[in-house]
Amino acid sequence: MVSHVHGVLCSGNLVYDTVVGPVEDLHWGATTFVDCIECHPGGNGANTSRALAKLGIPVRLLGAVGTDPEGRFILDALKRSHVDSSYIDLIDAPTSASVAIVKPSGERKFFHQMGVSRDAFAEPIRFTPEICHGMTHYHLASLFVLPRLRRRGPEPLIQARAAGLKTSFDTNWDPDAGWMETLSPCLPHLDLLFMNEEEAHMITGSREPAQIAKIVLAKGLGTLALKLGSRGCAIYTQNQEVLCPAFDVPVKDTTGAGDCFAAGFLAATLDGANLTEAGRFANAVAALSVQKIGAVSGVLSKPETEAWIKSAHYRVQLNA
Repeated sequence: MVSHVHGVLCSGNLVYDTVVGPVEDLHWGATTFVDCIECHPGGNGANTSRALAKLGIPVRLLGAVGTDPEGRFILDALKRSHVDSSYIDLIDAPTSASVAIVKPSGERKFFHQMGVSRDAFAEPIRFTPEICHGMTHYHLASLFVLPRLRRRGPEPLIQARAAGLKTSFDTNWDPDAGWMETLSPCLPHLDLLFMNEEEAHMITGSREPAQIAKIVLAKGLGTLALKLGSRGCAIYTQNQEVLCPAFDVPVKDTTGAGDCFAAGFLAATLDGANLTEAGRFANAVAALSVQKIGAVSGVLSKPETEAWIKSAHYRVQLNA
């Protein structure tokens, strides 16, 4: 039985991020001087969970880290953020790690070591009353980069719904290029799907938001929230199109902006927001994120974010 607390049960990867920038070009055989070399907890699971917690949403994270100092660093950060990490596995292998090279524009290039992500979720997720206590929503923050979870396809989504939870999935990049073959079986079991433009193009073959939505909604999906970067977002159901322009902000680092968008959208809808309100709030959380180095460093509390929206400026009207 799910309680009435609006919490999120999240599964995904946990990564030790090293952020380097600004870097315009890589010159091999020479030294490039930068303003920033910082270490942050990262990974879609950790980013989304920490952002949700900052927004005041109870969150319980499923995943794995290594028994190394990097793993302890991530667990300490989750604890400080008030993320329930009691179901995170410790594996005797290197913690997953990334180096993010950030351009002056905020764009980034990742170098990634899989580490414990290869062995995470060796056992199926059991949606027991204990693990679901206080949760009303299950968010699959990453799948394509977790081989053992990926092999189970829609199983965790089916089990989550059977436990009374709403479901969502953030696609992320697919290193194995399975894309729609992997995603399609999941769509009938999803209330909400997040994708960015490049992921959506790889999945559907289209770059037109309305056509992208038509393809995935036809396969049983409830709602699509399409992340359009500096243009904002477009949200689709079978009967509705909602366009939300982005906020005009200076960009330092776009690492984790998509995870923060998803957290903002979930936080808003869990509090009863409609699609327009949720899209605007999610855009705001992402806009605050990109102004700081590190995935969730710029995320504020929900009341602070709502106050920021009132004085923020939009970019030109979105025309999807």
